[in-house]
Amino acid sequence: MRVAVILGGDSAERDVSLASGAGIIRALRSRGHDVRALDPALAPGANAEPLIAKIGERPPEDLAPLASDEAFAWLHAETLRSADVVFVALHGGKGEDGTIQALLEAAGIAYTGSGILGSALAMDKDRSKALFREAHVPTAPHLLLDVSSERERANAGPAVEKALGFPVVVKPNRQGSSVGFSYVADSSGLEKALMLAGRFGGDCIVERYIPGREITAAIFGAAALPLVEIIPEGGFYDYKRKYTKGTSRYVVPAELDARVTERIMSEGVAAFNALACRDYARVDFRLSPQGEPFCLEVNTLPGMTELSLVPMAARAAGIEFEELVERICAMAMARKK
Repeated sequence: MRVAVILGGDSAERDVSLASGAGIIRALRSRGHDVRALDPALAPGANAEPLIAKIGERPPEDLAPLASDEAFAWLHAETLRSADVVFVALHGGKGEDGTIQALLEAAGIAYTGSGILGSALAMDKDRSKALFREAHVPTAPHLLLDVSSERERANAGPAVEKALGFPVVVKPNRQGSSVGFSYVADSSGLEKALMLAGRFGGDCIVERYIPGREITAAIFGAAALPLVEIIPEGGFYDYKRKYTKGTSRYVVPAELDARVTERIMSEGVAAFNALACRDYARVDFRLSPQGEPFCLEVNTLPGMTELSLVPMAARAAGIEFEELVERICAMAMARKK
């Protein structure tokens, strides 16, 4: 196959995307495929081979957005036009919210992962949670706040106390990789958390904190892979603990009661289907001390780094990373035919 891997981009998850893209490129080349890199944030003709050595402890800030006259230049790249399939390895921003998917679809180019609708729905946490509830997938209660509004910020404390109580978690409505995430124990920390989340978009989710265990269900095709439990060392599973080796432990398959395992896998598939996703995704849960799972979100373009959870779950099912990315490409090519 001739594969174009789209990576990098100008979102806050650029570093993670570069690391994912590098892993995908190595894996596909090891299987004998002709693989080229394409970074929409670089000038046309620039070398897009990922140069990142490691992901930093914090997401990059103040990335310059693409100029309007450059925003679509990459669509005319020979790397893209000559490819049999495009592997979308972008994370966050326009790479994961359906924008890139719409451009590729309009151009008639086969691409991996969820389509326009699934990508857009999954990126919007507020809309996702509404659809989870319609599909009878439990999710924590939440509020959607416009932190660009001075009035909403001023009234946030009483509103959160009344609707949710404390503690809560605060995060941007349309970001991934725990970018802009905060745990807030009481109302005194709410304003700072809202301001942090607001740097990554005007709308924020304030969600009731669910104590317990962090479980993720990787969906591949139409089925759930073995569950993974994430055990962060000394804190929350934030950006740093997701991408810094040695700061989290992983148990796969997760050591859970068979009934709980079956329920999370079933609800993971239901959440995936509720958002019209396809090919593969990662569905994140919190498991309460009472054994009740609460769906947090669906990631339509989950990380493909050495610490990433979907490759970890696939390996537990007997699917090595190289085979996994090759089969994802095959799914996209089958749609084109």
